[in-house]
Amino acid sequence: MRSDEGIRLQKVLAQAGVASRRAAEELIAAGRVSVNGEVVSEFGRRVDPETAVIHVDGVRVVVRADLAYLAFNKPRGVHTTMSDDRGRPCVGDYVRDRRERLFHVGRLDADTEGLLLLTNDGELAHRLMHPSYVVLKTYLAEVGGPVARTVGRRLREGVELEDGPVRVDAFRVVDSAGGKALVEVVLHEGRNHIVRRLLAEVGHPVRKLVRTQIADVRLGNQRPGTLRPLTRAEIGSLFAAVDL
Repeated sequence: MRSDEGIRLQKVLAQAGVASRRAAEELIAAGRVSVNGEVVSEFGRRVDPETAVIHVDGVRVVVRADLAYLAFNKPRGVHTTMSDDRGRPCVGDYVRDRRERLFHVGRLDADTEGLLLLTNDGELAHRLMHPSYVVLKTYLAEVGGPVARTVGRRLREGVELEDGPVRVDAFRVVDSAGGKALVEVVLHEGRNHIVRRLLAEVGHPVRKLVRTQIADVRLGNQRPGTLRPLTRAEIGSLFAAVDL
């Protein structure tokens, strides 16, 4: 790209919602902005928002206006597909009016509720789903109680399933009373029904399952069936989790 082509970096940062142009100039002057791995110090730097990889304080900033990053709280009974030829409720029903062609990052089975990421950023989605990047996912499961202390140790050490061994990254009992327990399971595995199969294998079949977190993106108090755009910090954390 020639020096007179592209858009001034401070304008790109302002359009991305990072800061006003004046504040963006201060960020640049302080050496807090990099473009394609190179720290930028001059105000006249022009970039192509379609191709430039820009970081502020080490966190990647999305500058392309056509990219969308959404958190969806998938209700129980909704299938993780963008269309369903059998007419069943599906994720696509909730985004039909959006102009972007979105797709889901990973899956949740129909009986599982909770956090699902939707985007049209193919590279990020591919890396988030690839097991080599070890992206952690957190689930809350209601099971029969009480849950013995040995269960957590067994899950952390590894359980042999029909399609191979698997171990959780973390496990804890959140609450236990009246013959039921609420447990938190953290793992990076992405095999089908993995949480349900794991807990069934250790004698605690799942009664209800909710995914509450993917990497640093949390479901929080988002209502079932609703969408929200990810914050700039959340998007940056996802890029950092997969080395983008």
